[in-house]
Amino acid sequence: MSNISKYENVSDEEIVRLIVEEKNTRLFDILYQRYIKKVHDKTYNLLENSALSQDAVQVIFIRVYDRLESFRGSASFSSWLYSITYNYCIDFLRRQKKLHYPEWNHQNELPEIIDESESDFSGIDEDVLMSLLDEIHPEEKVLLVMKYLDDISIREISHALRISESAAKMRLKRARTRLLFIYQEKMKKIERNQ
Repeated sequence: MSNISKYENVSDEEIVRLIVEEKNTRLFDILYQRYIKKVHDKTYNLLENSALSQDAVQVIFIRVYDRLESFRGSASFSSWLYSITYNYCIDFLRRQKKLHYPEWNHQNELPEIIDESESDFSGIDEDVLMSLLDEIHPEEKVLLVMKYLDDISIREISHALRISESAAKMRLKRARTRLLFIYQEKMKKIERNQ
């Protein structure tokens, strides 16, 4: 049994503690192996380019390693890692496409009345839902994925996106509403064409 393999069943948080306090940097490979696929999937989902995603994964894990001492354990390691992942991707998209959410949102106004009581997406096919997510702004997509797929708190989301908690809540509400609106419009179109 190798020295590292005896730590395979140790929690993420304990691995981080061992790396930081005991300077056992070889253990970082355990965290890397545990999360590389998930981080790659998240970066690919947002960047939509395999080469960019590969590069992003490397940069993200370097950042995670460099910031391990700042991990406080107030959230799970995976939530902390995903926050860094989303933050990197949003920053990258902002630089590359000059995406500025407030301007984009203003140019893509929603109708005044949307019944949010129907905003339960549990009955929607996952492939359909993922295609709908591709039609909204990347920041809105990130918000929805962070909150509903990764179960990241509003506080952590606001910190990751560098916005206030109230702004995170408002943008999350707007993202749900936009997704619902797009879905309803697609369903109306399908009904008209039948």
